[in-house]
Amino acid sequence: MAVEKSIAQIISEAPVEAEVEIEATSEDQLPLFESDDTVMLEDGSAIVGYVEDENELGGDFYANLAEEMDEADLQDLASELVESYKDDVESRQEWLEGYTDGLDLLGIKTDDREEPFRGASGVYHPLLAESATQFQAGAYKELLPPGGPVQTRIVGSETKEILEQSERVRNYMNFLVLDVMEEFDPELDQMLFYLPLSGSTFKKTYYDPALKRPVSKFVNPDDLVVAYTESSLEATSRFTHVVTMNANDVRKLQVSGFYRDTLVLADEVDDTDTSEDKVQELTGFRRNIQSSDMVTLLEMHVDLDIPGYEDQDEEGEETGIAVPYIVTIHEDTMDILSIRRNYRQEDPTKTKIRYFTHYKFLPGLGFYGFGLIHMIGGLTKSATSILRQLIDAGTLANLPAGFKARGLRVRDEDLPLQPGEFRDVDAPGSSIREAIMPLPYKEPSSTLLQMLGVLIDSGRRFASVTDLNIGEGSQANPVGTTVALLEQGTKVLSAIHKRLHFAQRQELRILAEVVKNYLPAEYPYQIEGYDANVKTDDFDERIDIVPVSDPAMFSMSQRVTIAQTQLQLAQSAPQLHDLHEAYRRMYLALGIQNIDKILPPKDELVPKDPVSENMDALTGKPVKAFESQNHNAHIATHSAFLQDPNIQKNGVAQQVLMAHMQEHLALQYRQQVEQALGMPLPAEGQIMDPQQEAMLAEASAQATQQISQMAQQAAGTGQFDPIVQLKQQELQIQQQEVQRKAMADQARNQLEAAKLQQDGELKKAEISSDEDIAALRANVTLATKR
Repeated sequence: MAVEKSIAQIISEAPVEAEVEIEATSEDQLPLFESDDTVMLEDGSAIVGYVEDENELGGDFYANLAEEMDEADLQDLASELVESYKDDVESRQEWLEGYTDGLDLLGIKTDDREEPFRGASGVYHPLLAESATQFQAGAYKELLPPGGPVQTRIVGSETKEILEQSERVRNYMNFLVLDVMEEFDPELDQMLFYLPLSGSTFKKTYYDPALKRPVSKFVNPDDLVVAYTESSLEATSRFTHVVTMNANDVRKLQVSGFYRDTLVLADEVDDTDTSEDKVQELTGFRRNIQSSDMVTLLEMHVDLDIPGYEDQDEEGEETGIAVPYIVTIHEDTMDILSIRRNYRQEDPTKTKIRYFTHYKFLPGLGFYGFGLIHMIGGLTKSATSILRQLIDAGTLANLPAGFKARGLRVRDEDLPLQPGEFRDVDAPGSSIREAIMPLPYKEPSSTLLQMLGVLIDSGRRFASVTDLNIGEGSQANPVGTTVALLEQGTKVLSAIHKRLHFAQRQELRILAEVVKNYLPAEYPYQIEGYDANVKTDDFDERIDIVPVSDPAMFSMSQRVTIAQTQLQLAQSAPQLHDLHEAYRRMYLALGIQNIDKILPPKDELVPKDPVSENMDALTGKPVKAFESQNHNAHIATHSAFLQDPNIQKNGVAQQVLMAHMQEHLALQYRQQVEQALGMPLPAEGQIMDPQQEAMLAEASAQATQQISQMAQQAAGTGQFDPIVQLKQQELQIQQQEVQRKAMADQARNQLEAAKLQQDGELKKAEISSDEDIAALRANVTLATKR
């Protein structure tokens, strides 16, 4: 892997010791960053602007243990670890060879073929390249939207204070990723192109003390070696990050004390083929062997029980438990350059610090996932073979070759014939037709062409790059049909996207830990209503960092389809839905910016007079009943308003006002029950004791009976009863609907009768016309005979 990194980045990335050095102290014993002085620590890392603090802990915990260990012990440990590393490489060799060999199928370079004839086609079918490119484009947009990839989730109850904290954390994390971490975007972009090909890629997230910010780097799957039988990075006891750096940079780290001062020479030329060598070959890159001074280091994250540094319990007894370390070894000389603990000093469980995130395309049979090379590489090879045969057949059919008689002479016979060219031929004793016989080349086979189409369709269906024709159906299609079609065409991509969502969540949580432990305790910008130092308390367990991507939807077409379906349902029953929210979600799905300018926020509903409510219902605005209103007057006004024939033509307004009157009736009933009980009823949603609820139910039943008797008496005396009035209103609307249908049926019958009558008259006229024509023909015939 060609790695171009500055010496400062190598210090922070290669063994990761500098990451933990800064947080080796407890919260009350952190050094103060108040000057421009730079202090070099014993392990070679540096703290800029350091001022000593009397309470600072000692630096021995994160020191390079290799400096204190015996050379023989180091050699034994290095030999054991390198052998384990080679075993891990061997265990994944078959997976790696399949991935490396399949890189040719991308078609980056065409083959110069001499068989079956010179100049035969060497093109590759673009099935694999098309599938990988389309996946990368879609995933890149979903995992890194313009607003940032981070959103927050509140763990526990929500309060105004926690909601504001959640918003601050989300804004800061997105600001960090989009504006501060300059490499996050291109590294993610590159990682998503490798992912569908190899099946597994990695991101390394850590704090860089030289840049004074977090860093997230893409790690080629060839450079992270894990035993193929392992299940995950968290569960494995050993994995290796192969780091390549300049020999001069390694020497600088040795001089600074970061690494042991041992002889480190540049790597010798290695004939072993790797995926990185294949990439370099395909892209035309060649390393200059004479000037190569690159050094390969093995950064091994491994659990060890090192003599002299054994794990101990609270009583000081050795437990025999292997604890996490980071061991850096020079691969050629097998010299250990550093050994450092990979857990926090204050952590009693000695849990290893996480830096790597594993992204999987498809789950494989072992640790590494499967990519498109493994899954449709065979289809791509077959499609390439058939495509070459078709091109070669066309070439031979257009430029045929054959045999000629021995005595036949053709001028300039060594030069190929050009289109429209005629040459002199000497054909002694025979015609040219008899002296020349072309080989029987056929035109390209239609069967091969059909087979090629079958292979391409199969590969595209697997890779889910075919077009979804959901939008071609009618908008009247049932919602279930639309959702079923959407799910059927996107099952594979949906599952892949869920894996990416899970992996990005792990990466963002590692980034949040870096922010919490290493970055300054203040926000770098002003926060309205808060001091900047509130950042110290914002990154706690109450806020969870999650990706903004939706694991159930991975494309805009999905979101637009779902939002459009929601809007159609809301429009079909506006009295049950919030149309404003439905339109807002539609705009969000379309990615519209500044929605408030075209869809103003909803005004808070306030009590209005019944005339204003009637006007709002006509214009489609929401209406709401309040307890303080005169419910009888409102119901009477709305009922009279619905009697207007012009209003009866507006079905939406009728539905809204009918539902609104029912709301008034409900509030009126609640007030009547409270008056009968002589006490207010509990608030909605309030949880009551079972005994209190039973007593309230009995009292409410008696109160309801009294209200019903009063309503019956009022109906007998002819007094206004809103419930009866509403029922009469519904009956009147039903009767009007029946009358309308009857009138429509009568008009339809009259139209049919008129149509039948008109058809009869036209038929009679047609018969009369035929009779006249027949009579004229008879007269003409008689006149001709005379």
